[in-house]
Amino acid sequence: LAVNFGSLGFLTEITLPELFDALASVVEGTAGIDERSMLRSRTLRGTTTLDEQLVLNDVVITKSALSGILDLSVSVGDHFVARFRADGLIVATPTGSTAYNLSAGGPIVHPLVNAVVLTPIAPHALTNRPIVLPDSGAIHIQPELAARPTDAFASFDGQTGFKLEHGDEVIVEAASRSLRMIRAASRPYFAVLREKLRWAER
Repeated sequence: LAVNFGSLGFLTEITLPELFDALASVVEGTAGIDERSMLRSRTLRGTTTLDEQLVLNDVVITKSALSGILDLSVSVGDHFVARFRADGLIVATPTGSTAYNLSAGGPIVHPLVNAVVLTPIAPHALTNRPIVLPDSGAIHIQPELAARPTDAFASFDGQTGFKLEHGDEVIVEAASRSLRMIRAASRPYFAVLREKLRWAER
C-alpha cells in the first residue's frame, strides 16, 4: 500500500485523505490489487557473478558525466539485436516505462503487458529508436570499453549501482515473482496517466 506524500506520486496514487478508506478496503478484502512485473539482473565478469538485483522500474547502463559516448552490444537470447552508440541504455518494465524511460523518449507501456522496453539514451543515430520486446528472452548487454577511455556504470531503479569494466556482461530477464500493489479503486490507470503526467492533454 503506497501513499503519496509528495508532489507527483505516479505509483503512490493513494492520497492522504484516501488513506483510511484504502486501509478499510484492505481489511475488508475489497481492495484492488495490481500485479506488477519485475526484472532480474545479473552482472558477470568472466565466470564470476558480481551482482544480482530485482528491479521494479529499470536497469540503466550509462556513461559517467565526463566520459565519451558508449558502444553497447545487445543480444536477446541467442540473437544479436544491435550495437548502440549512445550515452546509455535503459531496460524498463511496463511500470518503469513512465519513469526515466519516458523522459528519454521511450513509449508508455500498460502495466498488464508482458513486455520490456529498450531505450537508448541520447543515441548518436536518428535510427536508434526505442523498441518493445516480449519479456520471454534474456537481454545481454556488453559495454565495449577497450577502444577508448570511457567509464560505464550500471544502476538499478536509481538506487544502487557500480562501475563496469570491459568484458562485463549485464543480463536482464523477467523475474520469477511480481510486486502486488494496492491501488485506488476510484482511479483507473488511464486516469492516473492524465492526472499525474498530463497525458493526452491539448
